[in-house]
Amino acid sequence: MSPRTNDGERELPGQPDAGRPAPQARRPEPATGRPTPKPEARRATSGDDAPDAVTTGSVPEADADAVASASDEPAEARKSRGPAEAHASGGPGEPTEAPEASETREPREPTEVTESVLPAHPAPAVDDERVAAVRRVGEAGRRWRAVHLGACAAMLAVALTAGAVALGAVHEQRAVPVAAAAAVSPGLLAGGDLDASITALQAHLRVQPRDFGGWATLGLAYVEQARTKGDPSRYPQAEQALERSLALRADNDQALAGRAALAAARHDFAGALSFADRTLKQNPYNERALSSRIDALVELGRYDDADAAVRTADQRRPGVPVFTRYAYAHELRGDVTTARRVLDRALAASSSPGDIAYVAAQLGQLAWNQGDYATALTHYARALAADENYLPALEGRARAQAASGQQAEAIKGLELIVARYPLPGPLVELGELYEARGRSGDTAKAADQYALVDAWTAIARANGVNADLDTALAAADHGDRATALRAARDDWSRRHTVHTADALAWALHVNGKDAEALPYARQATATGYRNASFLYHLGVIEKATGHPQDARTHLSAALKLNPGFSALGAREARTALKSLEATK
Repeated sequence: MSPRTNDGERELPGQPDAGRPAPQARRPEPATGRPTPKPEARRATSGDDAPDAVTTGSVPEADADAVASASDEPAEARKSRGPAEAHASGGPGEPTEAPEASETREPREPTEVTESVLPAHPAPAVDDERVAAVRRVGEAGRRWRAVHLGACAAMLAVALTAGAVALGAVHEQRAVPVAAAAAVSPGLLAGGDLDASITALQAHLRVQPRDFGGWATLGLAYVEQARTKGDPSRYPQAEQALERSLALRADNDQALAGRAALAAARHDFAGALSFADRTLKQNPYNERALSSRIDALVELGRYDDADAAVRTADQRRPGVPVFTRYAYAHELRGDVTTARRVLDRALAASSSPGDIAYVAAQLGQLAWNQGDYATALTHYARALAADENYLPALEGRARAQAASGQQAEAIKGLELIVARYPLPGPLVELGELYEARGRSGDTAKAADQYALVDAWTAIARANGVNADLDTALAAADHGDRATALRAARDDWSRRHTVHTADALAWALHVNGKDAEALPYARQATATGYRNASFLYHLGVIEKATGHPQDARTHLSAALKLNPGFSALGAREARTALKSLEATK
């Protein structure tokens, strides 16, 4: 999955200005459309589009008990170069704010919805139950992998989705005026306790069920909760909340931007681009939509267009979300120096725990990609000091520990992660570490982790997530190879990125189609993106297609760049290189 675009990044809405320029600049906070990640995915990934304040009116008791179902601050466009570019060259850049674009379309009538997005039970207990359920499915899958796993996972996904969105009665509200925006303080969402923020929003919407801004904020909060807790069943809840907001006011840019973020989180990048463009027609300064547009273009492989979108966003809404995307655009081109400089300045400008955790984790990932494990661990420590539960930093720390020889610490860390967040990345990493350790029982433990990947991807698909890239990457090495190739081809049919090119190349290789794989492997490295795994795959495919000199070059480059890029892959790269050296 692409780093730092739509996976792992924090999605916490910030403070709007109710249509007036603010008297002073505010510190920017990260927003996504991708970890993001935030984590791209990355990623991967605090603040842009919370609703304005509203006077809370009285609501009849019966109406307050029957909550309807589904629950930017614009900045002044600068006339000079944006701060991300200024930061790249060492110059300053201070964001300012400008009036919000007016809303002109007629609102649609809200429609009756039969399932609630205001759950009656606290999220942590539900999360624990879901993790346990995923593990039960994974165990079943290990025993009956061929057929039983897919069927059980799909049924579990449907059950989880239905349970998540049906926890409460739903009724249409009557004789309640549409609120201008939410009365909930955006600080609740920026404070770091997402579960508490969602609870506060739910309570508010039981009193003000026709608050379109509140529903939009709740939808965005559900998107973030889905990402940070590895819980795809939150996505249908997010969709209902955002649709509810649009039903109350069809032209509100907060909900449209939320739909862009939701589409990106589900890996529907064409949809994310469409919603982002619709949002920006309503409000050209919507930070989330500007960010989602960049993410969508990156994830569709339209890198030149993404560069232009970054420059536009930097002019309109300079801040941490744009700076991190500016850095990633340079990293994809192989310009690590500029990427690091921009992220360093973004970290220096960060003040909230969410900003600090997010940017520090991005710096950790950048350092790890270059094989600088000590620096990576330092950045991850800073991220975790700001937010001890920040998943990308926890995973990144374990990966850096494994690469630097701290295998026991890495395994312990990953075991704690997957106990709460059974996501494909940590599951595969833990399985490979078990295989590399090679103790009695480790093979079975590794198989358990790979079975859980299948269970998670089935649940993700049942909740509208396109999991083809995750499937291709995991199945090529640890699952059904034909499934890996089918998923990789499907993903390539929708988007041409360096990550999909690499996944397709490797899936072709493991299926014995090396001649077909070679052009894709070369395309994956063509932008200059410094990724040891890509170089390893290219070298192995070149070796298989009779290009020994090129294979030696790229295998050596992979191990020089990041000698611990994979517990198993690095070992296999050394074996392949040794074989090539022996046949000189």
